[in-house]
Amino acid sequence: MRVHSQEKPYQCSECLKNFSNKSHLIRHMEVHSQEKPYQCSVCLKNFSRKSHLIRHMGVHSQEKPYQCSECLKNFSRKSHLIRHMGVHSQEKSYQCSECLKDFSCKSHLIRHTRAHSQEKPYQCSECLKGFSCKSHLIRHMRVHSQEKPYQCSECLKDFSQKSHLSEHMRVHSQVKPYQCSECLIDFSRKSHLIRHMRVHS
Repeated sequence: MRVHSQEKPYQCSECLKNFSNKSHLIRHMEVHSQEKPYQCSVCLKNFSRKSHLIRHMGVHSQEKPYQCSECLKNFSRKSHLIRHMGVHSQEKSYQCSECLKDFSCKSHLIRHTRAHSQEKPYQCSECLKGFSCKSHLIRHMRVHSQEKPYQCSECLKDFSQKSHLSEHMRVHSQVKPYQCSECLIDFSRKSHLIRHMRVHS
């Protein structure tokens, strides 16, 4: 009932600010105590809350688990993705004649139409496998070259794909962006969430 009555019986002894919940007062007191028990293992910076440390770890891991469905660009924070989506909410003057999906860039439409035509103009010189996007060919070529240009700053493990490194970094940062809609348990990998969902089905 304190939410409605605006009653704030809990007062900070330092600055005399009032709070409706004791938990809010305790959390506020961290400002005065400067106690920061959560330390970043990379740069040794300290944080008063675990959630702040987890959010900070994204700076080191370069993990970007939030992907734009329009242009496939990745972001480290959901708020950044939401802000970016404003770019696509503008006029989309390029439409696919097959499925009527709209695009803001002509290049995005061309890339999309290859899904319908099965056109794969980019071919691997090693195994002759075809790809619809040049970036997919470049990524595939690492299978043959054994090149692993993406290295984990924590354990120095190497990866051939940036997405694999990003997924791996969740082991260190403990970021779990995939949540079960049934029981709200969080998972670091989408595959783990999918496997878990079988419990509910």
